[in-house]
Amino acid sequence: MTLDVTSTKSFVLSGARPHYSPDRPGQVEHLFLDLTLDLEAQTCWGQCHIHLRPLHAQLRHLRLNAVGQQIKAVTVQRQPQTFHYDGEFLDIVLDEHLGISPEQVLLITIDYGLEKPQRGLYFIPTQPPQAWTQGEDEDSRYWFPCFDSPGQLATSEIRARVRQPLQAISNGELRACDSEGEWQIFHWYQPQVHPTYLMTLVVGDFAVVDDRWQDKPVTYYVPKDRAADARRTLGKTPKMIDFFSRIYGYPYPYPKYAQVCVADFIFGGMENTSTTLLTDRCLLDERAAAEDFRTESLVAHELAHQWFGDLVVIKHWSHAWIKEGMASYAEVLWFEEEYGADFAAYYRLGELRNYLSEDSDRYRRPIVTHVYREAIELYDRHLYEKGACVYHMIRQELGDALFWKAIQTFVQTYAHQTVETVDLLRAIETATGRNLLPLFDQYVFRGGHPDFHVSYRWEAADQLAVLTVKQQQVTEGVTPLERNLFDLRIPVGIGTVDDQGQVAVKIIPLRIYEPEQTFYLPLTQQPTFVSFDAGNHTLKTVTLEYPLPELKAQLQYDPDVLGRIQAAIALGKKGGLEVVQALAAALPREPFWGVRREIAKVLGTIQLDQSLEALKLALADAHPHVRAAAVEAIATFKSAKAYELLKPIAKHGDSSYSVEAAALKGIGVIAAAKPQPKPKPEKVLKRLRKALETRQGWNEVVRCGAIAGLGQLKEFPEAVNLVLDYTAPTVPKPLRWAAIRTLGTIGDRHHPQLQQILERLAQLAHETCFFTQLALVEALRQIDHPQVLTLLQQVGDRTTDGRIKRAVDEALAQVKQNLSAGDRLKTIESTLEELRKENQALKSRLEELAAKSKLPTQDPSPLGDNEKTNST
Repeated sequence: MTLDVTSTKSFVLSGARPHYSPDRPGQVEHLFLDLTLDLEAQTCWGQCHIHLRPLHAQLRHLRLNAVGQQIKAVTVQRQPQTFHYDGEFLDIVLDEHLGISPEQVLLITIDYGLEKPQRGLYFIPTQPPQAWTQGEDEDSRYWFPCFDSPGQLATSEIRARVRQPLQAISNGELRACDSEGEWQIFHWYQPQVHPTYLMTLVVGDFAVVDDRWQDKPVTYYVPKDRAADARRTLGKTPKMIDFFSRIYGYPYPYPKYAQVCVADFIFGGMENTSTTLLTDRCLLDERAAAEDFRTESLVAHELAHQWFGDLVVIKHWSHAWIKEGMASYAEVLWFEEEYGADFAAYYRLGELRNYLSEDSDRYRRPIVTHVYREAIELYDRHLYEKGACVYHMIRQELGDALFWKAIQTFVQTYAHQTVETVDLLRAIETATGRNLLPLFDQYVFRGGHPDFHVSYRWEAADQLAVLTVKQQQVTEGVTPLERNLFDLRIPVGIGTVDDQGQVAVKIIPLRIYEPEQTFYLPLTQQPTFVSFDAGNHTLKTVTLEYPLPELKAQLQYDPDVLGRIQAAIALGKKGGLEVVQALAAALPREPFWGVRREIAKVLGTIQLDQSLEALKLALADAHPHVRAAAVEAIATFKSAKAYELLKPIAKHGDSSYSVEAAALKGIGVIAAAKPQPKPKPEKVLKRLRKALETRQGWNEVVRCGAIAGLGQLKEFPEAVNLVLDYTAPTVPKPLRWAAIRTLGTIGDRHHPQLQQILERLAQLAHETCFFTQLALVEALRQIDHPQVLTLLQQVGDRTTDGRIKRAVDEALAQVKQNLSAGDRLKTIESTLEELRKENQALKSRLEELAAKSKLPTQDPSPLGDNEKTNST
């Protein structure tokens, strides 16, 4: 594997190491949990029964993962066994008289309990209370003893005893539901094998909405006060099941499909086998349903995992892109099926941009790597969005017919088995005869992507189209992989338009494999436009250096929506009145809303009065995402005229939550710039305060926009105090998290209220909610002050979530880099002073103990105070 060195930030942090699949003492055949849960006391107790078939007769020791549990007894074949438990591993010494052999399945029974567990099982103190589990990546070990590796597949069974009227929902089919006084017992059985991280248990008082796909129940569990939103949000599920069953060549394999919407879920969704958990924030009211497609993509993503991840299981976390990349690509596939190719292509562009943002701003890594601290660190934009783009490139390389043959071969060959990336390559070769290892070497097993610079000119005398293509990402090295060179066949579209306005595009494939290549293409006539990477199927970045007429023509005539967007962006970089006129003319004639949205964004980068006039027209667009982009672009002008355009939306609202929120933030942006003669910042502050008081709604989107607007008015103590007020625990959670993040926007190191802000952030550092911690880290990383380092370290020390730990470490590095040398010295001196005090306190304590025991006092440091401090 070749690691590229073009990124300035490394994915590998201190403490990272290579990870491998663990040794297997045997094959787990069945796992049965028999549990009682008390949600008020936040406790769980019962038995874990593991049916294990040893691999050999010499097995004398078992080590199970079990973190933070109370282990009471262990039996094997109903005989008590000697065990040792250190809070992380349960070691069982097997009695030599058990007669262990591969022909005999061992029954391991563990009596255990949990009290307010930190991970794995989450008790949510809502009314009524809820409890739910989250196993991925390696958190099942926090709620039951197990061999917690994705490589172990077994059938499973959960019997859960809960107080009425609560329901318990789990994997597979409901075998029994019995009452026992105030208790109710739910007995679930999962007949197909799956790994421990996909086992789930949810407890709550839910509204139940029944649906079906063929003869299988499809069920939606939602909070009772959101029952009306269930079918609106999840109602396309049966149609999706049908679609994925068809394209993957394997009918939905499980007894039922349930989706359970739970409170305070720490992910968007989790694809537990046959029982997906979703955040209740995905539920849509009628107004949100008109503009939000993220929930639909979430439902499709988690459902696709029932094939990629649950039916075909990864053997090791380093290969998680197989499932996460396909689930992310399934979002594209579903949108292509439901809304057409243009929508799908634009959505795929969004996935590409998400990956590119992480690659440029955060770090670069190979998609497949086994070097990390915790496996959860792998669950990033490289794994999801870049993985989706790679699947799309495979599709374009093979063509639709062979791509689906390869995918179906993969699913059918490895159903109910574990896989690695090489198995996908083998399935492709088996189905199509194609060896795609060169593609995987470039995009999967190393980091990065090609960064093309393309210039074009027409040589009329020789009837030649001349394209010069540079790979700008090339580095020093010997081999192409070491030099970060890509070897790709890129289709170039030569577009012409006849007198009747008919567009024809001739595709010319070019092999690009050198740092710089010039192609001379003989043509019978001058092209109207040239589309580099026609269809935009290649994962890349590209800068176009084309003449203005060709870009204007591409914006108007290119049949590919991404080609038109590419032209709009290239035009924006040229700027000028002619460009604005071209973009303004394109807005009313452009048929696809995504292109109109991108045009509005580009107009915001060209600060001319004519741009503002064009954006005024975009405010009347039928599509909410175009209007929202127009509002955001108008706000960048920071003028009185821009304010007059946004004022009616901020005052009276919009049918779209996102448009209204953007307008409220926008008037704050404009007011902070203090254009003359208006708006007066005090008047805008009053408007934002009123919005906070009166515009409650779906996921607090609108009021979050008002908070963001207040964050722009940081010169005004009233605005800062209002944001501080909305960080209180009683504030609805999405709005509270937005307020916490906004404190980071306000907290300039010279701000007169900085100390007040830091004191509030210090109070928040004691909270353990995942999303509160995440908002806090996002706020702190924006503030360049030595005290921030201590607060970040407190969050890192308190959290048990690997995502927060990584966010803290990255924020620490950023803040340290931004601090001046003097600040860093003060921080070091402060840290040393704290160490001196701790050392003195330790000495005093030892002297006290020595005096009591009449033992001689010993210095706690063999080096003495100064040496110990300097060493530290």
